[in-house]
Amino acid sequence: MQNSMPPLSALRAFEATARLGSVTAAADELSVTHGAVSRQLKSLDEHFGVALFIKAGRGLALTPHGEQLQNGVGEAFARLKDSCAILKREVEGAPFTLACPGSLLARWLIPRLDRLHRELPELNLQVVVSDTEQPSKQSSTSATLAFVEPPWPEAGEIIELMTEEICAVASPPLAAKLDTEKPETLFTTRLLYTASRPQAWPEWAHAKGLEEGKLDDALVHGQGFAHLYYLMEAAVAGLGVAIAPKLLVEDDLKSGRLVAPWGSIETTARLCLWLPSQTGTRAGRPLAEWLKQALNEPAS
Repeated sequence: MQNSMPPLSALRAFEATARLGSVTAAADELSVTHGAVSRQLKSLDEHFGVALFIKAGRGLALTPHGEQLQNGVGEAFARLKDSCAILKREVEGAPFTLACPGSLLARWLIPRLDRLHRELPELNLQVVVSDTEQPSKQSSTSATLAFVEPPWPEAGEIIELMTEEICAVASPPLAAKLDTEKPETLFTTRLLYTASRPQAWPEWAHAKGLEEGKLDDALVHGQGFAHLYYLMEAAVAGLGVAIAPKLLVEDDLKSGRLVAPWGSIETTARLCLWLPSQTGTRAGRPLAEWLKQALNEPAS
């Protein structure tokens, strides 16, 4: 049995020709050649086994069969056009939702958020706190900003923004009691860290060439915190030496609340913008460029 539904391209050519009364006008509207429209109309005549148009002066007129087809096709294309327009308005008007870990949001992004809204108003940005440090395949957000270690998520696009650096920081009074020329003297005081990054101290100690056995003993007597905010406040209070991403302690270092006399090291992690869908990718690339520029600005 012959398929009762002809190709959509042929129906589109038919609808335009019937509405405009001219193959030439239909070809112009559809951005195809006169011959292409004529071939589509001929294929419809062959599909239905009847003529759908007759010549009328310099143009074309519908036959009774053509009028019958046009009644349904015209309404269908009008509804299809309306549905596409509605969806496009909804997509373009929908907010771009950026997920971000609370520590990164509070200590770096929020101070720059007003400027971001001003400079990218078309993004209609909304920021939410992400539940985890790693991007999730099940995330319903438009993008995720986070420090991520390879391997990257397979879905979507990962845009690398900067290499992560971590540093050991302490309050000035506590640092004054330690020999800052010898990093191993850190092991004589309490070491502070976030529960989500227990590997940070071992990474730092390995890069500094320190004995990891002594580090293990120091960490046993250390203190872990659920959030970086609490970690930093504990370090400011002099409760120990903390390990944290350099980007997130820059303001504390500039203000003198904390010092980092032992320097910083690069890790395998990268600050990345993860765009899980094509829609997010198109809208997210201007955001990625803005973030790169903001991250490369010298500290004021």
